[in-house]
Amino acid sequence: MPYTPIVATLGYVLSADGREVLMVHRNARPDDHQLGKYNGLGGKIEPDEDVLAGMRREIHEEAGIDCVDLSLRGTISWPGFGKQGEDWLGFVFLITRFTGTPFESNAEGPLEWVPRERLHDLPMWEGDRQFLPLVFDDDPRPFHGVMPYRDGRMLSWKFSRA
Repeated sequence: MPYTPIVATLGYVLSADGREVLMVHRNARPDDHQLGKYNGLGGKIEPDEDVLAGMRREIHEEAGIDCVDLSLRGTISWPGFGKQGEDWLGFVFLITRFTGTPFESNAEGPLEWVPRERLHDLPMWEGDRQFLPLVFDDDPRPFHGVMPYRDGRMLSWKFSRA
């Protein structure tokens, strides 16, 4: 069977001093597959846009800010991640400069600036704890990982860099 994932973006916006990350606390919709978890910003790519344009659009829609400097930190294949077991393929970005003032909240929940060293204290997908250090490390090479899920649980994690 061919791999036909939902293609999406996931972005982590840094504060001007680089010490905090803008996260959404997904607690606004009771039917949310990610209810109660903290996450970066992002979403599905539209049919008429490239991945970078999709990331810029999602950040603007979800946070009300415009990306100035962003870099692709990696890609992750999430087989079985979706609410109904759908496969996802994510392009993970780090946004280091933006214009505008972030919203206080969006349709998914409040937006919060979280100190980078406290990210591990937040309720989040267990898999996020595996790849988040790679998003913020000093290695300029993007990572490319595979993280299968079943029934909302991460089964394994592996990645490589060129």
